[in-house]
Amino acid sequence: MGDSVEALVRTAVQDDNRAAFGELTSRYAPELRVHCCRMLGSRDDADDMVQETLLRAWRRRATYRGRSTFRAWLYKIATNACLDLIAHHQRVAEPYRSAPLAGEDTRPPTNVPWLQPLPDVLVDANPATDAPAQAALARETLELAFLVAVQRLPPTQRAVLITRDVLGWPAADTAALLDTSVTAVKSALQRARSTLRGHLPAERDKWARRASTGEERAIVRRYVDAHERADLDGLADLLAEDVRLTMPPHPQWLRGRSTLVAFTRDVFDPASTWHHGRWRSVVTRANTQPAVAHYVERPTAVETRALPGRFRAQVLDVLTVVDGHISAITAFDPRHFAAFDLPLVLP
Repeated sequence: MGDSVEALVRTAVQDDNRAAFGELTSRYAPELRVHCCRMLGSRDDADDMVQETLLRAWRRRATYRGRSTFRAWLYKIATNACLDLIAHHQRVAEPYRSAPLAGEDTRPPTNVPWLQPLPDVLVDANPATDAPAQAALARETLELAFLVAVQRLPPTQRAVLITRDVLGWPAADTAALLDTSVTAVKSALQRARSTLRGHLPAERDKWARRASTGEERAIVRRYVDAHERADLDGLADLLAEDVRLTMPPHPQWLRGRSTLVAFTRDVFDPASTWHHGRWRSVVTRANTQPAVAHYVERPTAVETRALPGRFRAQVLDVLTVVDGHISAITAFDPRHFAAFDLPLVLP
């Protein structure tokens, strides 16, 4: 494998062979997408930065001297492309400024309006490391709670933490990637770890004891059943007492089982103006977490030639399951269904 890559690098770089360059970079595109998603928290931005990385790499191919691996060279370009995007957009992740939809809360969650779900099919396309512990960490650090927390870090600290703690690169390699010193990398990593601990949810230490696949599937089935039956009691039994609902990019949020059940009561109640009809759901996965795509029955009078079918896309719920209960729900609007190969209307 190593020899074939080296031969491909020589052909692509020294011979200016565009086809060979495309074949070479396509090997690394999936993991670069995941890396950019960690850096940016946005699937769309990550896709754009992968394309920008490949474009910059082709334009700068003559600068590759083989002092590092070709993979490390691409990671440097990708990381700098992400840092350029962050600097240009000046995005700031900070606690929600609005009060929860109901009730009170002294610790609002972090608001990341640009947060987007990443289908597990893209996560699974990322080459796994040979070390089981590192592979588990690589998946864990794609969960939404981590992506939200890491957005609180200054850009350079974010790059250092991801490169050192997630990718497992030595300090010297990270310093070369960021054109800085090993001392600066160690200092940035220490500050990043300290800041990150303060922004990760309290239950994160339980993630290592999360439900088995079978238990998790059972909870998701009950969650689907509660929606399709409009069963408020069944839904309440699944929720942690301090469950949190966020809906990026919307500024509203909600915390607490009773609050979420009260909010959902109007949605399920046929007499409510919030009620649209029956629910149907499709189970999927996002960011290594269980997810449920909900569809709601729409009035048949509008059902028609352009969009046949009665159940229209409503919301994609990404669930965090801890200690047998759903502790967090991140709800995304239907425009993300396409990324999961989900239709906007159920046939």
